[in-house]
Amino acid sequence: MEEGTSKSPGYCESTVDYGDADPFQWDTREDCQVRQILDRIADKWSLLVIALLENRRLRFTELRREIDGISQRMLTVTLRQLERDGLVKRTVHPVVPPRVEYELTPLGGTLHATIQSLVTWTETHQGEIVAAREEYDRREVRDGQETGDRREVRDGHETGDRRAAGAI
Repeated sequence: MEEGTSKSPGYCESTVDYGDADPFQWDTREDCQVRQILDRIADKWSLLVIALLENRRLRFTELRREIDGISQRMLTVTLRQLERDGLVKRTVHPVVPPRVEYELTPLGGTLHATIQSLVTWTETHQGEIVAAREEYDRREVRDGQETGDRREVRDGHETGDRRAAGAI
């Protein structure tokens, strides 16, 4: 079991009926299974693995070569977690050296369609998001200059101290 994950299945249903606009549809408690599943499938490595395995089988080394920046250990952990959740099937071929292939299960295939919708949304709105980030960064620099805060925003990351009023 992943560190920090509750061993109990958790019950995360609200007792108040909000109709279709239930603000607690994804309970924020750590022991909520929905939250645990969303945490798993929404991390960047899982998303990339699921996207790469669409309609094909890949070996571990092929996956690692395709996913820029992932370590061998992180890919191993990600694949094991996806296999445990029933999203990825691992097949070991009895040859020397052993050949292991990964593919999406039918359940994993249904998730891929959802991920593709998210990617399409991102591609459609990336210009708006870039513009919003740039405006935010300009505001942060301007507000920092007005308050004497020495922080500076570079590539979306703050540098310097955070002495401005209200800074965390």
